[in-house]
Amino acid sequence: MNVSKNDRRVMKTRKAINDAFSELLAEKELRKITVQEIADKADINRVTFYKHYLDVYDLYEKAEKEILVDLGLLILDLEALSSKEVFAHLTEHILNNRVTFKMIFSPNNTSGLKDKFSRMMEGLFYKMQSEAVPAGKHVSETVLMYQSCYRAQGCLALISKWVLRDFSEPREKIAEAISGLDRNTAEYMSKNA
Repeated sequence: MNVSKNDRRVMKTRKAINDAFSELLAEKELRKITVQEIADKADINRVTFYKHYLDVYDLYEKAEKEILVDLGLLILDLEALSSKEVFAHLTEHILNNRVTFKMIFSPNNTSGLKDKFSRMMEGLFYKMQSEAVPAGKHVSETVLMYQSCYRAQGCLALISKWVLRDFSEPREKIAEAISGLDRNTAEYMSKNA
C-alpha cells in the first residue's frame, strides 16, 4: 500500500515522533537518546520510526530545519509589528509550541538551535533599532549590531527563564515585562547613540 505524505495518519505519526523527540531533548543530550526511547514515548514501534527517519540524527536534522523555517516565518511576521505587539505575538507563539521551546532552551540541548534562534532575534532587533534612528542622525553599523545583540539577549534571557520555569507566569505578564524592559533599553539607546 502506497501512503501519501499528506495522509493524516502519517502526519499524526510524525507529530507524535517529533513531540516525543522534543520532550526527550529537553531532558537529555541528543547523543544519549535512542530510537527505542522515542518509539516508546510516541507509542509506536521501531519499524514505524524507521519508515520515517534513518536514525535519531536524521530526525534531529529534519526537526531542526522545520523549527528554523517556522521561526524564520515568525520573525518575518514580527517585523511588521510594533515593539509591544512583537512580544505579545512572540510569547503567544512560544506558549503554543511549548514542547519545542522547552527543547530549545533546555540546558541539556547541545545543538546550535538556541544560537540560531538568538541570531534571528538579533536580526529582528537590528531592523527595529535601525528604523528607530531619527532622520538625519547617523549610528554606525557596529553600534547597531551591539545594541541589537543586547536587546535580543535580554529578551531571550527572560523567555528562557519563563520556559525553564515551565511557563509558571501568565504569558501576558511575561510579554509586558519584556516589552517594558525593551522599551526602556531602546529609549536609552536612542538618546545615547
